[in-house]
Parts: sequence; structure tokens; C-alpha cells
Amino acid sequence: ISGKQFKVEKKQKLFVNRLDVAEGKKISFDNVLMINDGSKSSVGTPHVSGVQVDAKVLKHLKSNKVIVFKKKSCRFRVKIILTIQKQRNIG
Repeated sequence: ISGKQFKVEKKQKLFVNRLDVAEGKKISFDNVLMINDGSKSSVGTPHVSGVQVDAKVLKHLKSNKVIVFKKKSCRFRVKIILTIQKQRNIG
């Protein structure tokens, strides 16, 4: 999901970076790297074939603004960077 790996279980809620999926819609991920059934685990090379994880987008969220303030000596300029991190809640 967005180039990151997550360990998920059934009925687990997860906060991930925002993707282009509307709220309430389902999304499936087929790049599963490992499956563990309790007694048996299988690791893919690079992915486990025939397996997918289905999720539903519950709500789009925005986190707090991140303010970066950098200042050097008086001879150099002052730079302020503001970014907004967008997250999405899937479950």
C-alpha cells in the first residue's frame, strides 16, 4: 500500500497514506508477500499467488500541519516549509 508493507489481520483497522478511492468503496491488494494460517505459513517469491486482501475505505482524514522552520546566520535567507500529511483509514 503506497510502497509500504503492513501486517494485517481480519477485522483490523489500519491508517495508511491517501489513495484515489472514494469513502465507502472497497479496494483489494493482490501483492501479498506472506500468509500465516496459525499452523502453516507461506512466503512468496516475490508474491504469494492467488491471494488478495480486501479492504474498505472508512474515512479520509487529514493530520496536523507539519511546520519546518530553518534559519541560518543573518546573511542567509530564512525558509519556512508547510506540509499537510493526508491519511486514510481502511478496515
